[in-house]
Amino acid sequence: MALIPRWQYMTDDAKTLTKRAAISALVVLGALVLLRALLPWAILAVVLWWIWKGVNRS
Repeated sequence: MALIPRWQYMTDDAKTLTKRAAISALVVLGALVLLRALLPWAILAVVLWWIWKGVNRS
């Protein structure tokens, strides 16, 4: 069974729109995966920066 039924009957504009939506979904999914991988490091960096600022004030 085709992923997108009747692809051969779709207009060129509809095919372009479908391809663009699929690419956008893949980009968003990739960005979420990257964010999920980098988020703990970003939080750690902010916490270390807060500690550094607190130590230097004393």
